[in-house]
Amino acid sequence: MSIDKSLRRKNTLSRTRSVMTRAERIEALQKDDKWTDGRSPFGLPKVRVMKVVLKKAKKEKTEEAAPAKKGKK
Repeated sequence: MSIDKSLRRKNTLSRTRSVMTRAERIEALQKDDKWTDGRSPFGLPKVRVMKVVLKKAKKEKTEEAAPAKKGKK
């Protein structure tokens, strides 16, 4: 049984993945100079996945408050 389109989560791939593909792991090993040519692509060592944390921009506090309404009519 499949899930209806309206019930699916919209941001399923927007979160950080905890697993890298084999090609991504090889690229990471090459960047760290831990990859030798001719090595078997199977049984690769673990590669740490760095999570990118973006800080939210702070809202600027305005000195001027909105003018207060004077009495109701």
